[in-house]
Amino acid sequence: MSNIERRFAFKLFFVRASLLILCSVTFFAAIAHAQSSSATLRGRVTFEDRDEPVDNVTVTIVQLNRTTQTNAEGLYVFENVPFGTYDVAARLVRFPDRIVRVTVSGDTTFDLELQLSTVRENVTVTASSTAETVEEAIRPTTVVDSVELTERAHTSIGEVLEYQPGVAKRSFGPGTSRPVIRGFDGDRVLVLQDSLSIGSLGSQSGDHGEPINVTDLEQVEIVRGPATLLYGSSAIGGVVNTITGRETAPLEPRGYMTAYGGSGNRQAGAAAGFEIPFGKFSLFGSGGGGRTGDYRTPIGVVRNSGTRSYNGSAGFGYFADKAYFKLYANYDERLYGVPFAASFEGGADEGMAVTSLRSRGRDVAALQIPDQEEFISLRMRRQNFRFNGGLRNLDNAFLSGLQLFADYSDYEHRELEGEEVGTIFNNDQFTYRGVFELQRRGRLSGRFGFQGLHRDYETIGEETLAPPTVQNNFAAFGLQELNFDRFVLQFGGRVETNRYAPVGLPKRNFTGFSGSVGTRFQIFENANLVLNFSHSYRAPALEELYNFGPHVGNLTFEIGDPNLRRELSNGLDVSFRYGSRRASFEANAYYYDIQDFVFLQPTGRVEDGLTEAVYSQAGSRFFGGEVGMNFALVPNRLLLDTSIDYVNARLDDDTPLPRIPPLRARVGLEVIAKGFRVQPEVIFAGRQDDIFPTETPTAGYTLFNLRGSYTISQEHFAHIFTVNAFNLTDRLYRNHLSFIKDLAPEIGRGVRVAYTVRFF
Repeated sequence: MSNIERRFAFKLFFVRASLLILCSVTFFAAIAHAQSSSATLRGRVTFEDRDEPVDNVTVTIVQLNRTTQTNAEGLYVFENVPFGTYDVAARLVRFPDRIVRVTVSGDTTFDLELQLSTVRENVTVTASSTAETVEEAIRPTTVVDSVELTERAHTSIGEVLEYQPGVAKRSFGPGTSRPVIRGFDGDRVLVLQDSLSIGSLGSQSGDHGEPINVTDLEQVEIVRGPATLLYGSSAIGGVVNTITGRETAPLEPRGYMTAYGGSGNRQAGAAAGFEIPFGKFSLFGSGGGGRTGDYRTPIGVVRNSGTRSYNGSAGFGYFADKAYFKLYANYDERLYGVPFAASFEGGADEGMAVTSLRSRGRDVAALQIPDQEEFISLRMRRQNFRFNGGLRNLDNAFLSGLQLFADYSDYEHRELEGEEVGTIFNNDQFTYRGVFELQRRGRLSGRFGFQGLHRDYETIGEETLAPPTVQNNFAAFGLQELNFDRFVLQFGGRVETNRYAPVGLPKRNFTGFSGSVGTRFQIFENANLVLNFSHSYRAPALEELYNFGPHVGNLTFEIGDPNLRRELSNGLDVSFRYGSRRASFEANAYYYDIQDFVFLQPTGRVEDGLTEAVYSQAGSRFFGGEVGMNFALVPNRLLLDTSIDYVNARLDDDTPLPRIPPLRARVGLEVIAKGFRVQPEVIFAGRQDDIFPTETPTAGYTLFNLRGSYTISQEHFAHIFTVNAFNLTDRLYRNHLSFIKDLAPEIGRGVRVAYTVRFF
């Protein structure tokens, strides 16, 4: 055994031993602590600008994960609340979360006001699989609410989340963009819906999108950094969890209708949803559609970049005080063009694609790409059936609640060459998940669970890269937390197994352990230092093991390696956070050391007009950070909002990894005047010339955008008018993470308008 292997074995032994000790502490602490005394917490919820009660407001005691709703008088009541200090959150559609700190030492009355606060407060459920405020989460977390999602109503989720701290977009045109977190792409970033896998193939290829209806989401939660503990051993980069809501039955019917349109790509679309209560039962549904044309750039229109999408869902649920379930079905169909894809097919002149992509400093007009008689487009269809259910507010001595999830997804992806079908991708997937919430015992809380997946994957046609393969996955995990008020210790582990059974190729089985230990320490009032160490085990993805053939979606002739080893990663995240009613500040720094990192390595040969590339392994390191600040220059009137992020990713031999985002910064203002909200912003991106040998550099750029909204709030209605004017100076710029950046710049000047009415 070499010195490096011995050092790594020692580190692994140290992590496992530490987690074993900490889990032992958890067990004995659970025996030692008894249930605290309890009391009643009640109050009234009103609007800030008028003393009127608001019904149908969801009120949550965050640390206890207990939820109720206000009645017609705006009143809420929680019985048997253990003595302690808690964050109490009030949520109403459109209004930002209202979060207050309440101490319960006896029967307590606390009233809440909903307001258009200039400093955003949010509750997240993704970072720890239970409700907590963003400021308290051990993992750096960002929440994007429904209003901002409507303002950014793009076809694909990557376009919507671009320029969130630490988040960039990978794309092969507007219909395919997918989030990249801290430089990690593919299955190292999990895109979920309500905490479960979507069942798509978006992680496998640059020309595959994600079937997500943005207008039907209540919010999107982005967890940056390894989320391998709770969601999967591959989630080294992070998790994007799209939340549809509907976790409680409304007292009255509620719903929304949205219509939007825009220039720059001739965008138009509409969506609607409803939820109707019948006692403890609830019937809900939603649907919509949208389209975009070929988008315009400062030097011309990018042909074959238009999109179409249609979707609908329907279901019902039962919501009692202690038990609930939801059953629903969803259908999503999309058609989108893949610009220039025909130029990379085998029928094009050999080497033309490579020459084009290596042309430095030349405009797309100068490349003289020949007109194609036929375009390549992709038709995606996904239908799925889902069950969510569980128990909550239990008086059981061991458990306070449990959540169960199951989803069957039938996904089909067709590559169309004109009207002819070239390749068909089928991915049938069944996933399930269970999370058990332990009863809080003094300072100790926690949860444990299991998760599994059965996947049947097959491709038919010209681009049959991998053989038909069955993948089975199972994992068990646990997460515990000791809360000493000013000091919080969170720790846990996950054991996961992945089994691949391809037709005609060797089977591979991978079983490994991931673990993390995190702390949050209150330095002074409203200021916290957060440290997190993680050890992650990642099995190679199916495409990394078994692909062989021309893959236009990644611009390579791919050669997988059935003998790839697992990846092992050790990472450290450090965060400083400050939050008050007037200001919030967060600075994150991270370093990840990854052994046997899997990446596509070009060989220099050309096959079928594409660069040959082999999935190889080598040591790598990722380091960087994000800084964000919100400051109320004038309370409730004028807010300064700034952020900056940077990532550096290299192999151990100091070779930069491909498609790593450049240094980026954002400076924005938010002006609030009653129902008006205006947000001018400037976005800066640096030049990216720290590049992989086969990449071309990308020039820096500056963008000017302007967003605004006007809200009319009534007793049971909210009318929301939004406008988003982007790239106001019509700047020519390119996204370094785009596979076709040297051929197609990003969209030019445009404006998007939307109207939404929500009733509650």
